[in-house]
Amino acid sequence: MSLISVFITFIYLLLIGSLVYGFGKIKVFKLQNTPAKTKFSVVIPFRNEAENLPKLLKSIEALKYPKHLIEIIFVDDASEDDSFEIIKKTLDTSQTDFSILLNKRKTNSPKKDAITLAINHAKYEWIITTDADCIVPKYWLDSFDEYIQKTNAICIAAPVTYTNKNTFLHRFQLLDMLSLQGATIGGFGIKKPFLCNGANFAYKKDIFIELNGFDGNTNIASGDDIFILEKIAKTHVKQLHYLKCEQAIVTTVPQPSWPELISQRIRWAAKTSAYNNWFGKFTGGVVLLMNGLILSSLLLAFFGAFNFKSWFYILIIKFNIDFYLIYKSALFFNQKGVLRTFISGLIIYPFFSVYVAFISVFTSYKWKGRDFKK
Repeated sequence: MSLISVFITFIYLLLIGSLVYGFGKIKVFKLQNTPAKTKFSVVIPFRNEAENLPKLLKSIEALKYPKHLIEIIFVDDASEDDSFEIIKKTLDTSQTDFSILLNKRKTNSPKKDAITLAINHAKYEWIITTDADCIVPKYWLDSFDEYIQKTNAICIAAPVTYTNKNTFLHRFQLLDMLSLQGATIGGFGIKKPFLCNGANFAYKKDIFIELNGFDGNTNIASGDDIFILEKIAKTHVKQLHYLKCEQAIVTTVPQPSWPELISQRIRWAAKTSAYNNWFGKFTGGVVLLMNGLILSSLLLAFFGAFNFKSWFYILIIKFNIDFYLIYKSALFFNQKGVLRTFISGLIIYPFFSVYVAFISVFTSYKWKGRDFKK
């Protein structure tokens, strides 16, 4: 057990250390007030988002990007609330080019169906996806435009964070999001991109068509972002970039309760078996092994089969390297205040992650009021 624990800890230290290094390799992109050129089709699928849509619509109306270079395509995925009416009211008074499509279910993944439908209707070269529960910053599209003009990118992942309502549950989720964003940026920095977030993700329409969109992954409800990333990483990895820009940060809302958070994470876990990126699978496996090691070695220590001091050393190593990555991420997102929850979050997270991984093997999940099988 001691040799196994040393091996897992060493691999984990090397892995997270490489992501910390990669995080620093991606330089912060600064806007320089370059005249806008790129035309964007912004795609937003929604289902029962009446509570969140007013904030999103207000942020879209506040965008500084030239109106004639934008179209906003909403796709209604069988909403049962007033979502459609809320958007329609804005559409009638806005100078921005809005349209609302009704989703056409063709696969087991309604969100992928919605995005595919919108892309088929899109007028412009660049597609940007976001979610209906997000708020976009006023220079959001300016950031993408300047970056596109200065690089050869055909696909761009960009930063996403949570609002912090200052409860332990929300701070816990924010810490997790910061770690995921840190790993995302770090992966791009070491030229092994394996994560992105569909709440802030852009790619050229023609590359989506060239790679046959979501073909091959439509049996899985989620993963509209990761699977496109994987396809592009296989064929055009040098044109796959991360936009590390403060003016591009999209904000979304955390889950309001522990059961809903667990359901969300089961949904996320359900798609991991279909990943084709070996580094993504390797990273997920090592992180799960490390969290499992923390729990199993603690249990064995209680029964005298493992040294408490060794367990404590493993925990301290994990604490330090995790903190380093999350700290760098918190600095970029200007959310250092959440770090006061780091110690309690560190203690809870192994239990949480191992539990989610375990039950995701045996259970289905609910998403947007629908039941999905794994």
